Amino acid sequence: QVQLVESGGGLVQAGGSLRLSCAASGSIFKINVMGWYRQAPGKQRELVATIRSDGSTNYAESVKGRFTISRDNAKNTAYLQMNSLNPEDTGVYYCNADLWTAAAGFANYWGQGTQVTVSS
Repeated sequence: QVQLVESGGGLVQAGGSLRLSCAASGSIFKINVMGWYRQAPGKQRELVATIRSDGSTNYAESVKGRFTISRDNAKNTAYLQMNSLNPEDTGVYYCNADLWTAAAGFANYWGQGTQVTVSS
């Protein structure tokens, strides 16, 4: 059974930084894409950043230049370094992965989410 476990969320002042981690566990053969999404209160979940197995990345316009996504393929772990945080970055941050397992084949998985709160 695949699990994605996020960590690193918390409360930070505007202008501060946080680093989120997402560790995937289970009988995983290959992870194609790992990504971070967020959902603010009363809003839809939105893409923050993704990273493919070859290291290519994609960012939402609102976080370009402030956030950096990376991954450690050996550890099946993705990271999101968030700098220059502002109150609009507040929300629950979810890890997402497209990966291959023997039991389910190619499938998409979500983590349980970690709260990020940026105070002004």
